[in-house]
Amino acid sequence: MVQKLEYLRESASQTAGPYVHIGLAPGAAGFDIYERELGWDIAGPNAAGERITVTGTVIDGMGAPVKDVLLEAWQANAAGVYAHPEHPGEVEAGFRGWGRVITDFESGEWRFETVKPGAVTGADGRVHAPHINLWIVARGINIGLNTRLYFADEAEANAADPVLTGIEWEDRRATLVAARDERAEGQAYRFDIRLQGAGETVFFDI
Repeated sequence: MVQKLEYLRESASQTAGPYVHIGLAPGAAGFDIYERELGWDIAGPNAAGERITVTGTVIDGMGAPVKDVLLEAWQANAAGVYAHPEHPGEVEAGFRGWGRVITDFESGEWRFETVKPGAVTGADGRVHAPHINLWIVARGINIGLNTRLYFADEAEANAADPVLTGIEWEDRRATLVAARDERAEGQAYRFDIRLQGAGETVFFDI
């Protein structure tokens, strides 16, 4: 007698899903849950340095904007110091160096305001060019994606950065460099993130 085996169908992948905004950035998603949300203020009012605005879009493999993305940003202050007890140096009162934004549900555009970070000395003593660390989650992304945002007007520092120079192909390095947005008022940068396809952004396994 041959016993017929019944197999369960594969369940859907566990990704961030549409509810990530309710839990992590409810105010931006239209839910008034917390008296004070985490992650909105990256630099704080007392941070020294140049105030900048960064905007961008997360683009899928078909070239369309992804409209339900959450991004977290982590950066040093203008002196190259992180707001972390294990990092040497002091930061200004109120400087968090960390923020959280979501994309606009209609346009897919994201935006945050902060101060331009300074060069950072790594644990191995090597100097890293000014940059902002980004972590990206969205529906359809099984594991959060880590990348870096560098600045086009820091060409000399970028040329010596150990992470950028560790990327073999120059066109791949270019996917990590934010361009000056001359259309915007003040110091503004544009950084589009491509998840797949031509010009795919470099992501790091950390």
